[in-house]
Amino acid sequence: MDFNMKKLASDAGIFFTRAVQFTEEKFGQAEKTELDAHFENLLARADSTKNWTERILRQTEVLLQPNPSVRVEEFLYEKLDRKVPSRVTNGELLAQYMAEAASELGPTTPYGKTLIQVSEAEKRLGAAERDFIHAASISFLTPLRNFLEGDWKTISKERRLLQNRRLDLDACKARLKKAKAAEAKATTVPDFQETRPRNYILSASASALWNDEVDKAEQELRVAQTEFDRQAEVTRLLLEGISSTHVNHLRCLHEFVKSQATYYAQGYRHMLDLQKQLGRFPGTFVGTTEPASPPLSSTSPTTAAATMPVVPTAAGLAPPGEAALCVEEVAPSASGTRKARVLYDYEAADSSELALLADELITVYSLPGMDPDWLIGERGNKKGKVPVTYLELLS
Repeated sequence: MDFNMKKLASDAGIFFTRAVQFTEEKFGQAEKTELDAHFENLLARADSTKNWTERILRQTEVLLQPNPSVRVEEFLYEKLDRKVPSRVTNGELLAQYMAEAASELGPTTPYGKTLIQVSEAEKRLGAAERDFIHAASISFLTPLRNFLEGDWKTISKERRLLQNRRLDLDACKARLKKAKAAEAKATTVPDFQETRPRNYILSASASALWNDEVDKAEQELRVAQTEFDRQAEVTRLLLEGISSTHVNHLRCLHEFVKSQATYYAQGYRHMLDLQKQLGRFPGTFVGTTEPASPPLSSTSPTTAAATMPVVPTAAGLAPPGEAALCVEEVAPSASGTRKARVLYDYEAADSSELALLADELITVYSLPGMDPDWLIGERGNKKGKVPVTYLELLS
């Protein structure tokens, strides 16, 4: 019990000393040990990394789950270490409604058949969205959250400890400064008259006391300086680790972009297949004679590959002059050929197109006046038109 009381009293004294030092610094009545410029830059970069990581994390959560009530519910489940219940995505819910509507309105009618086809496509879109949310949560959100709840808490703890060590160091410096000033005053200006022998003894005793106080203050200063330097080095190493954090977050960002690109590519493929099933072209419906809206164009096949068309079709919307062109007789353009990797399987709609298999390598090139959404592909002695969105152009 005595030991605990002594420790409590000691901790209270240290806390009071730090509070006094901190207050005097704020009012400009005490000197403050400044950190070097490099250390300050590390601190500023760490704070900036933490703030932007929090913002990116929150907005990504909004992107993956726009409903704030659901986000709060999922947050509570995580804090309670309970499994988050599986939820139906909006696409899957829409597919369910369409299937029920088709069943009630008549699955054999044209409208009912179309509802069933669209519901199946929407169900696949919902499944792709679920996979995207799961992949993004694991590969992107989890590392960001681990940094904020793990590494950053460690950095913050060491920074607070460094702040306390600095306050102790400055308090020791102030105590030593006051002790030296008092020692000098006791040595040069005795408190008693020099004509009385007893006063010489008292003056010498006071000087000796202040000399002991100076020695004690110097010893405390050396200890405080050592602890401060050690803590500054520990904090510096943690702050320099922010560079590794940036590298890790960069890798996670690449994974997030990859999963998002896969999600949108799957959605585009599902809707393209649905358009084939419905048998309609961009901007037209079956049985109408209205002209189709012009597709978006780009200046090069590379740009077209990076920009997803609005509603392309598998039939290949070639210009009128290209309809009579025999693909087997086409020669490579003057600009040369490029290698491309196939992203997804593609079934040729007619003899002018080239069927594709995922992950195979083919040779592609474009022709003057050709639809930018299509290229000429070659595989061995086979040649045909291929959609740009199914390819990854290689350098």
